[in-house]
Amino acid sequence: MPDTKCAENAAEDITAATAATPAATDLVFDERGLLPVVVQEAATKDVLMLAWANAEAVDRTLTTGRATYWSRSRGQLWVKGETSGNTQRVVSVATDCDGDTLLYTVEQTGPACHTGTQTCFSGRELS
Repeated sequence: MPDTKCAENAAEDITAATAATPAATDLVFDERGLLPVVVQEAATKDVLMLAWANAEAVDRTLTTGRATYWSRSRGQLWVKGETSGNTQRVVSVATDCDGDTLLYTVEQTGPACHTGTQTCFSGRELS
């Protein structure tokens, strides 16, 4: 079933839609206070990983330029590369049309995946 919310948003007054700039306060978090973050390499446009962020992680990312996420397993913030050295410098942050997903465009240093591969999707094609 297609997502009609994006289509409905597109049907709204185009002048108002293009004049508005999304703000962090407009983000829509789930019942856990989280939203998914798709991470893309700026130079290659490769999708590197999917992570989660809460409002504090988003704020820190925007403030510091270092990709900051919420670890669901550890229940705490983590800065990508803080322990591994495989850092992500954030070039831009965008929201989807619903405001419930973010896209971080980053300059990746070292592999993005904790397994040592360049992306978390490398070699994991479904058959």
